[in-house]
Amino acid sequence: MDRLAAQSRRIALVHDFLVDMRGAERVFLAMCEMWPHADVFSPIYDEAGTEGRFAGREIRTSFLQKVKPTARTFRALLPLYPAAIESFDFSGYDVVVSSSSAWAHAVICGEGTVHVSYCHNPFRYAWSERDATLAARRDPFSRAALRGIFRRWRQWDWIAAQRVDRYIANSHMTQARIRAYFGRESTVVYPAVETGRFAPGKVSDYFMVLSELMPHKRIDVAIRAFNKLRLPLVIVGDGPERRHLQHIAGPTISFTGRVSDRRVAQLLSGARALIVPAVEEFGIAAVEAQAAGRPVISARGGQQESVLDGITGAFFEGEEDELIKVVTAFDESAVDPTECVANATRFDTTVFRERLPHEVERAIEDSQRAPREELRVMSRRRRRARTHVSAD
Repeated sequence: MDRLAAQSRRIALVHDFLVDMRGAERVFLAMCEMWPHADVFSPIYDEAGTEGRFAGREIRTSFLQKVKPTARTFRALLPLYPAAIESFDFSGYDVVVSSSSAWAHAVICGEGTVHVSYCHNPFRYAWSERDATLAARRDPFSRAALRGIFRRWRQWDWIAAQRVDRYIANSHMTQARIRAYFGRESTVVYPAVETGRFAPGKVSDYFMVLSELMPHKRIDVAIRAFNKLRLPLVIVGDGPERRHLQHIAGPTISFTGRVSDRRVAQLLSGARALIVPAVEEFGIAAVEAQAAGRPVISARGGQQESVLDGITGAFFEGEEDELIKVVTAFDESAVDPTECVANATRFDTTVFRERLPHEVERAIEDSQRAPREELRVMSRRRRRARTHVSAD
């Protein structure tokens, strides 16, 4: 139900970028379906890359749209995204709901606008992955330049975070990062997962990875482990790391690239287990695997909030040798598919549809109850933040 629209409020929904369909985009799609009358904003938009899922909505884009970025090219524009997100005019809106893993939370709203930010993670390369990103740069000059960029980005990001009226985190891990990096409190609402897309099926002999092929996903850890195990591993997904990963993969490793939702569901239901080698903030793929009745073997992280250790999966620490030990010792046949499915239903889209509007309503009610002096303080804080960002 479009509760906010029913109350004659003007609403805007904002996402970092709409160029493909990953977990965050699927969550944003659920938000768009919840508020069908809201205006939708994204600095860039690729209808083909998002599989036409947003084709029924008018997507309001920024000046970056002129270069027609895609999933393969949009990262080159990274330094321009702060300016792009701040270029949107939200002064006429009553409510802005942003979906942010980098910069959407930095929108500048009018003083009477309530801004609720659903945070998938603070921008990882400037915060939680900063040291790893710098260490990967062998050239000392580029490393020094990148260090300076990240320092400025963190300053901008922290200031932007002070303008948000209420944060909602996708997990307790993200909640802790919002507190540590931004000094802000938040409420946890787990992401929307379409568990109804999946069902148990006949199990085959392969293990599976379902992920964007990016360095921080640590797919190379899984490849090195399964090269040594000499067990079949099917890697589903695409990204900048694909060529490198194919180069190091042995004969038991196969790559499918991006496949349809239907094919993903088939592959998950047939896998012995899903392998998740990276520390995820939440891990939608882990829930999808359980919805298909399959266990998850994962690094620790946000996955610990969705995978029941010893019941619907197992965890490993460190690199490939630890993963090998867990895969060798884990008896996936002892896992009850019905328990996996039951656990996955805790994160179904229906739960998200109920909880997110409730938190947005709470933010609106809090803003209406706020004393006038508190509103004046908030207004001064927002003006200082805007001035600071402009000065930088």
